[in-house]
Amino acid sequence: MNKQKMAWMLALMFTCGQPLVASAQAVAHESLSAPSLLLAKELPAHVNVADYLISEKYDGVRAFWDGEVLRFRGGGAIAAPAWFTQALPKVALDGELWLGRGQFEATAAIVRRTTPNDADWKRVRYMIFELPNATGTFAERVQKIERVVATSANPQLVAVQQFKLANRNSLQNKLNEIVQAGGEGVMLHLASAPYTTGRSDVLYKLKPRQDAEATVIAHIQGQGKYAGQLGALRVRTTDGREFNVGGGFSDAQRQSPPAIGATITYQYNGLTKNGLPRFVRFLRVREGL
Repeated sequence: MNKQKMAWMLALMFTCGQPLVASAQAVAHESLSAPSLLLAKELPAHVNVADYLISEKYDGVRAFWDGEVLRFRGGGAIAAPAWFTQALPKVALDGELWLGRGQFEATAAIVRRTTPNDADWKRVRYMIFELPNATGTFAERVQKIERVVATSANPQLVAVQQFKLANRNSLQNKLNEIVQAGGEGVMLHLASAPYTTGRSDVLYKLKPRQDAEATVIAHIQGQGKYAGQLGALRVRTTDGREFNVGGGFSDAQRQSPPAIGATITYQYNGLTKNGLPRFVRFLRVREGL
């Protein structure tokens, strides 16, 4: 493991307040490549809501099960207890490891530990929203997901509820209901879509605030009350735009910021005339060792 990657892993773990513990399982699966997964776009105005199946957007840790290994989105193995993975079906699954609304940090702290805690893992649900590489439309795959979950030996496996709404007003009302109850947002998946991967028009997300990802390229030192700590992150998006992210950090994150090269998720409200995000705030380091 090179020094840069070690620094990144340490920063990621301490962001969650967890020490990094050596693990043979984590090292054995370190070289796994990132799985090719379906990623959502922001919902545009022209979409016909009636063509989509809609679900709550679960603010958990993305987890891909290939039938043998449970993996982060970035490809690294998740050190789940043996009893958890042995009870999963021998088919590929895509979903979120989730404790409940508003509990992302607690979920991340549990699933990133390289020595799993059984009591903590018994609280984690694996919310399944896709069957990678399965045939049929998404509506047909939803039925397959329900059958897979119903016959699974793992009681923590849950099929994400999918439903239909008639129009944009109904969607907005549902979004408001979920957010007021502590949820993050909603997902819209084209009911007629075959399985695909990458960032695609078949899957959209809708949240009160937009979010996106960028890579940390520099640390900017703070001033005033943040003297000697992180003032802002300088980040770069996949299309080459660079800007600073200065808000949203805890005191612990300012003292031990995300490492150079780490991928972060940030929130924003629209774009400037120059195409840069407005009112940017740090949300989290992307899961995926």
